Amino acid sequence: MIRKDIFFKALSDPARLRILDFLRKPGSDCCTFEGKVCACDIERELGLSQATISHHMKILVAAELVAATKLGRWMHYTIRPETFATAAAWFAERAAGTAAVPGPRGSVAA
Repeated sequence: MIRKDIFFKALSDPARLRILDFLRKPGSDCCTFEGKVCACDIERELGLSQATISHHMKILVAAELVAATKLGRWMHYTIRPETFATAAAWFAERAAGTAAVPGPRGSVAA
């Protein structure tokens, strides 16, 4: 069970969304290890300081969106797809229970 408040807070920052996109598809020049992306690659890709990346990664890990592993002196990160699947199921449950909602200019969207 995900904590929705922490989950949505993690997704509310544009830098964290960029980090998630990068973790999903890192560049071929990254020093990935067994599918895990090194923090140094995230820093280089986003152009942010180590301290800023560390702050954002702490929030993403707390939200269980990302798993962290220390390898040597660097942290390596990977997406946790099970959390996204849980969130998708949560949204699907709510979408299934909704009626038609008024759309733009009075039209009805299903």
